[in-house]
Amino acid sequence: MGCSSCATAKDGQPRGCKNNGTCGTDGCNKLTVFDWLSNMAPPNGTRLFDCIEVRFKNSRKEFFRNTENLSLSIGDIVATQARSGHDIGMVTLVGELVKVQMKRKKVDFKDEELPKVYRKATQSDIDKWQKCRNREEEIKKRAREMAIILQLQMKISDVEFQGDGSKATFYYTAEERVDFRQLIKDMAKAFGIRIEMRQIGYRQEAQRLGGIGSCGRELCCSTWLTDFRSVSTSAARFQQLSLNPQRLAGQCGKLKCCLNYELDLYLEALKDFPSQDTKLQTDKGMAFCQKTDIFKETLWFSYKDEPANWHTLSKEQVIEILEKNKKKEKVASLEEYAVENIVEDKVVFENVVGQDSLTRFDRPKRSRNRNKNRNRNRKQGNKKQQGNNNKNNSNPNANSKKRRNNKKRKPRNA
Repeated sequence: MGCSSCATAKDGQPRGCKNNGTCGTDGCNKLTVFDWLSNMAPPNGTRLFDCIEVRFKNSRKEFFRNTENLSLSIGDIVATQARSGHDIGMVTLVGELVKVQMKRKKVDFKDEELPKVYRKATQSDIDKWQKCRNREEEIKKRAREMAIILQLQMKISDVEFQGDGSKATFYYTAEERVDFRQLIKDMAKAFGIRIEMRQIGYRQEAQRLGGIGSCGRELCCSTWLTDFRSVSTSAARFQQLSLNPQRLAGQCGKLKCCLNYELDLYLEALKDFPSQDTKLQTDKGMAFCQKTDIFKETLWFSYKDEPANWHTLSKEQVIEILEKNKKKEKVASLEEYAVENIVEDKVVFENVVGQDSLTRFDRPKRSRNRNKNRNRNRKQGNKKQQGNNNKNNSNPNANSKKRRNNKKRKPRNA
């Protein structure tokens, strides 16, 4: 998280406000605008812009007019005008930068029907607001159970309470139109509040819920992405990605938004690049393109009769062959051009000392045959010695006679 007040506690729950992204400093919220004019005083005789930006649950931001001339700053909790009753939100931006944000989001700051800010939220307003926020998970679970009982083909993904607790907005996703009139009656009777159903897309659902993508980072739509552009499979084809729906789809089930990030660069590089359907006329036969590498500007071709034997050609070589084919001239073979592209492997690492081997300190392996022969000789020698000892022990009288004879013998020199 962006600040210490929203850091994770021991039990896994966020500290401070007990909700990720609703800290007092507003430093860990989605798309927080840095107020670089906060330390600058307005010129003499000018008034601050009378509109402010207020954020509600799940990065929903709206603009309100400060008709009471309240001294507001970023992080203040205010009571704002709603269609019925009032709502509680947090101030995220004040001053002249609000006008810039309103122009960017195409909101008319001269509109007199712009909702107003009532007051700064009192402690009772904040307590009531937190009490309603704590009920959201339980109500969402019960609403899902009611939808299952009515056999409605819809998924309730999120619930947002109004600040005064008189209204709750249920966000759901569905592939077809759903008749939820009976569901609204049952929920209004069970919860005792006004119900509003709002259908959202699968990408908006992922944006509200958040999560971790396959890249290991938080989802772009839940952190910084504001607009959802259409993503087609042609974006994957241009980038030479495998058309595997499990790898190209995000958590929303749609194609990943990041496929569009580098698409313009690939399209620009492919302007003067031969297409994938390029065919080369040679004396040995027709050659077809098997693979392309945009970054190295190389293409791989193979003959029709030899599809497994690929020949590497550069982009300039392919263009040269195509120009000759346009003049109805055939090239002798692709091997003549492929020989020029053969690059010898260079030694990347050279040590002056000459200690290139990583296993130079390892013990040399001894041959197993030597060890086997040694063990055999030892076993045979032990057996012979043991056999001689057994013979000596079996005839003790013979040994005593040998000793007596040796004593009676006289030396020759005597």
